[in-house]
Amino acid sequence: MIKNYIKTAFRSLYKNKGFTAINILGLALGLLSCLLIVLYVVDELSFDRYNTNHDRIFRVNEDLKLGDNKVDYAVAMPPLAKTMKVEYPYVVEATRIKAAGTTHVKKGDLTVVENRIAFADASIFSVFTLPMISGDPKTALKDPNTVVLTETTARKYFNTTDAVGKTIIFNDKQNFKVTGVIKDVPKQSHFNFDFFVSLESFPDSRSNEWLRSDYNTYVLLKDKKYAKQLEASFPAFLQKFSGAQMQSELHMSYDQFEKSGSYFRMNLTPLDDIHLRSARNGELGPNSTVQYVYIFSAIAIFILLIACVNFMNLSTARSANRAREVGVRKVLGSSRNNLIFQFLAESLLVTLIATVIASFSAAALLPLFNQLAGKEIVLTAQTVIWLVPSLLAIVLVVGALAGSYPAFFLSAFQPIAVLKGKLSNGFKSSFLRSFLVVFQFSVSILLIIGTLVIYNQLNFIQTKNLGYNRNQVLVVQNAFELGNQASIFKQELADLPGVKATTMTGFLPTSGWKNTRIFFKDASLNQKESMFPQTWDVDADWIPTLDMKMAQGRNFNKDIATDSSAVIINEAAARFLGFNDNAVNKELYQSLGGKTELANTKLYHVVGVVKDFHFNSLREKIEPVVLKLGQNNGALSIRLSANNLPQLISQIKAKWSSLSPGLQINYSFMDQDFDTIYKSEQRVGEIFVIFTTLAIVIACLGLFGLAAYAAEQRTKEIGIRKVLGADVNSIVSMLSKDFVKLVVLALVIAAPLAWYLMNKWLQDFAYRIHIQWWVIAAAGIGALLIAIVTISFQSIKAALANPVNSLKDQ
Repeated sequence: MIKNYIKTAFRSLYKNKGFTAINILGLALGLLSCLLIVLYVVDELSFDRYNTNHDRIFRVNEDLKLGDNKVDYAVAMPPLAKTMKVEYPYVVEATRIKAAGTTHVKKGDLTVVENRIAFADASIFSVFTLPMISGDPKTALKDPNTVVLTETTARKYFNTTDAVGKTIIFNDKQNFKVTGVIKDVPKQSHFNFDFFVSLESFPDSRSNEWLRSDYNTYVLLKDKKYAKQLEASFPAFLQKFSGAQMQSELHMSYDQFEKSGSYFRMNLTPLDDIHLRSARNGELGPNSTVQYVYIFSAIAIFILLIACVNFMNLSTARSANRAREVGVRKVLGSSRNNLIFQFLAESLLVTLIATVIASFSAAALLPLFNQLAGKEIVLTAQTVIWLVPSLLAIVLVVGALAGSYPAFFLSAFQPIAVLKGKLSNGFKSSFLRSFLVVFQFSVSILLIIGTLVIYNQLNFIQTKNLGYNRNQVLVVQNAFELGNQASIFKQELADLPGVKATTMTGFLPTSGWKNTRIFFKDASLNQKESMFPQTWDVDADWIPTLDMKMAQGRNFNKDIATDSSAVIINEAAARFLGFNDNAVNKELYQSLGGKTELANTKLYHVVGVVKDFHFNSLREKIEPVVLKLGQNNGALSIRLSANNLPQLISQIKAKWSSLSPGLQINYSFMDQDFDTIYKSEQRVGEIFVIFTTLAIVIACLGLFGLAAYAAEQRTKEIGIRKVLGADVNSIVSMLSKDFVKLVVLALVIAAPLAWYLMNKWLQDFAYRIHIQWWVIAAAGIGALLIAIVTISFQSIKAALANPVNSLKDQ
């Protein structure tokens, strides 16, 4: 019986090649979209799950509020990890990680620039699952000047994973002994380092400062249930260990600090939540957001539903052709159940073929999708284990869902009525089909509006006045490697024709360098009159090189001796302190710690106010900034003229090589550094465009089916109207107006929903566009035009048909 169902299904599908091809294409596109999004979502949700104890690992965060200043940190105090393990019996292990930044590593005679280097405690291998190929995980990072390499890095430098005991040289002067080689850190990790250097090599790691946060700190608990108990104990813990230093630094006890409206708190973030639910200062790498997981999951579901709707529409569009078949089958003895099974067999067969096509297409397009989404998704045996059963389930569910309506609809035809040529319902009387087309185009219009809003926001980011000019600025990222010769390099470049200006500091709007210090408005160090700004050491060339504008006062002048104690603040700092338009010559105080106030307080005077500039993502408001005249060789920024850039860059490289033979220069352009900040939004925008296009194509296939259905049901009516003198335009208008009404209704439904959802998305940006009326109008007009073009094909075909053919059997 089943074999007969399958054979008959094949014959029926082969007989109607056109409709079968459209059915398979629609379902295959829907399933392809769904598969790619599912792989993306699974990848996002799998971050850090490779750790055996991932549900028991928590990161300790720090939240600080000082007056009206609030900062959330992903880092904690130097002595915290060691102290927590002693104080809490349910803390099995604690470990710290600190990113080391750019480092030069010797490989024979070559010097390689490495950015994925971190300092780590020896206990890192007891907390995280980082399988060691060679070496002892318990002692690998116990001693100073030791390093553990990943498998790929060991092969890169030593052509083997048997590297234990070998020596690796950092920055041409620091020798580190390789004490272990681990498997590569999985891509689905919130940190990805190639070198783990012993924290014992870093003297600061032994600091006992409780009011400074520099280390990403993790704890492994006996059971995750202890997390709430641990968090509840943090206030008493902080009071015990940081109270004395707080009294010295801020001249008040922990209780007084809390009662004043400020706070200094710790909390926990589960390891599983870091990638999607954490965006704090001091993250070990760029994280994603769970918002995009929800958005893309919804898109996958909607596209799959649209594809199922198409199947229903295209199947019912064939009802006129199959009505007599049903009537004949019933007269010959077929029961309704047999007919239902027959139609479901056709549906399952189409779904199976579409699923196979979608699966192979997804595998073929995966590299392209990875490039688009910034992912490294690989189809492994583990993926196949859950994917194949999921695909079989999809075949059954989608096949049954998409085929159920046609099966029950067609099998319900009465043999006498259909053999007389009378079909059950016309297009106008079907509420379900009208609902389906409204649903399809509501989703399509929502996606169109979403895409337009995302691209308008990205364009706003690209064109917004940032308070500085990022164009034509070359940044030498590793200027610090020159040591004492960095200032010579700066001067030599300033003398080159085509170099407009140079500045030496690692603190740049696009660098991500952060440094916060506490300033007070008076010498009494009243924390209610305090500010916790970004505090950057810059030189006198910094403001002109970045083409910033002064709102008040003047720039630094290295020839004025008193400028060593001068500061320039931004407009946000002036507003925060209440200085407004009268900030010049105001005083700021910085506590240096100690029991007496005045002897350990440094006085600064404000010489100028620079106009606000963006140094964070536009998701965040501009924070107060204090610029100090100081020495920092972190990077060298060079403003270039637009003429003959390749030659100018070659001259810069030559100057570098003359000062540091064998040391590779590492540079980038500031506008490229800026673009990387918004790379995730750009990728989301591109993905939105692709899946929106697919949704529209699939929806149009469904609309094509409905138009064909309507034309079939009204064939005789059209014939009579043509005999009575109706022209082609009036017939096309008659067939199209019902669909146009449905698309307009879809716009009415989708527009407010899209406006609400996209406004929620825009709320994440402190600086954002407002959704304009024309965006909704453009989406509606676009959807309407697409619908009219789709409908017109069937409408014109029906209007041009010879009425004799439709009326000859009457």
